[in-house]
Amino acid sequence: MEGFCFARCRFTRLMAAMQLALGVFVIFMSMASLHRFYATNSLLPGLDDPAHCAKFHTVAGGYAGFDIRALADRVDDVLVQLAELQDKLEATALKIGKKTKKSKARHRPAENMTLAEFRRFLEDEVIHPLYSAHIALRLIRIPRPDPDGDGGGGDPAVDPLVNFFTAEETRKYVTAKGNRDGLPSVYGTNRTYGTVGHACVLMRRELDEYMSYDVGAHCPDDWDLGQSLMLGGCDPLPRRRCLALASKFFTRPLPINESLWALPDDGNVRWSRYHCRGYRCLSVRNQRRGYDRCVGCFDMDREKRRWVAAAEPNGTAAASLADFRIDDVLAAKPGEVRVGLDVSMGTGSFAARMRERNVTIVSAALNLGAPFAETIALRGLVPLYATMSQRLPLFDNTMDLIHTAAFFEGWVDLQLLDFVLFDWDRVLRPGGLLWVDKFACARKDLDDYMYMFLQFRYKKHRWVVSFKSKDEVYLSALLEKPPRS
Repeated sequence: MEGFCFARCRFTRLMAAMQLALGVFVIFMSMASLHRFYATNSLLPGLDDPAHCAKFHTVAGGYAGFDIRALADRVDDVLVQLAELQDKLEATALKIGKKTKKSKARHRPAENMTLAEFRRFLEDEVIHPLYSAHIALRLIRIPRPDPDGDGGGGDPAVDPLVNFFTAEETRKYVTAKGNRDGLPSVYGTNRTYGTVGHACVLMRRELDEYMSYDVGAHCPDDWDLGQSLMLGGCDPLPRRRCLALASKFFTRPLPINESLWALPDDGNVRWSRYHCRGYRCLSVRNQRRGYDRCVGCFDMDREKRRWVAAAEPNGTAAASLADFRIDDVLAAKPGEVRVGLDVSMGTGSFAARMRERNVTIVSAALNLGAPFAETIALRGLVPLYATMSQRLPLFDNTMDLIHTAAFFEGWVDLQLLDFVLFDWDRVLRPGGLLWVDKFACARKDLDDYMYMFLQFRYKKHRWVVSFKSKDEVYLSALLEKPPRS
């Protein structure tokens, strides 16, 4: 009886706190509505100024595309969740009251609610719904003028369509993810956009420029504009009805037995949008090569030594503990690795090594300052021209192997990485291997990133953490996806 009274007392206090919170929330929303739409000149000085009004009502302020109806619907959803929570709490309190009266009438002690049961009730019936309402409120986005934008007032700093979506996962997915610690991404951008095509609205000028061409004629030489649209979240791009240009000096590529470890002919690449005008310029020795990622990956002599046993002239092993040999990885699942995906920065050398072992690898590639995609194809390999913002165009449970190296490098937002890893898990078959190849991050962030990989409960074939520098570490792992049915 004493435990029940204690639980009931705590429950009564919780009800009072919840009703107070609901009252404060309603007052806040009412004041916000009055302040936003019905304020007098004394409350909002300058409201009668046409320029001030233009900031909300005109394109110059960036609010023309904002969906106020979607915002109102979102607020209504939150109010409904809070009202349902209040009804549930009141019904539970009434039910407890009835049980207490019946117990007293029958001269029997009331049923005790143990602390564990009370905790479970709070978690399932109170905290979780309250958390959902809290997250829904935090996800509401009000556009603010971007001082760096064009057109005086600037462009909206927040996607005007984000309030159109009601599912929390959709809203989290389409919201731009700022980079961790302000570091530039592998693409050289400060944020990454998950895309369902909505970002094309924010980049309508660039998209209009991209789609301005003569139907049936040659396409403009604007692949870099298309790539900037993709990196901005307008991905996948719309199809165009024009003829893609090729280099006027294009020659027959090398045969496959020669092309794997030879640089292609300069004439097979359109160099007009690059700093360099030939492969010689892309050498690691050239400080003005026009790119700073994957340094040395156009050096085929260097690339040949990667992922295989190598020795320095003094006889010591060249590779660190974090460097895994391809043959050792394949030995973990003998004869089972046939097709895979490589999400790395490079020119296809990993795929070339795997091809020598009769494994087909598709290599994700973007042309970030150098012709990575063209080089992969000219080596006789398969480039996948896609950003990580896009869901992989592969069916579920189809890949034997996913390999990633020198890609995330500690800059990636954790929620973005979460979406990416779950997509990789989707396409990796049961028993398939995830090869994390020297994932670099700050020592202080290691636990966060390790959790992102460990949450899937893959079998560990290998797991190595080694120092990159005093403040940075490498994580290398070979993980096997468990069967799920």
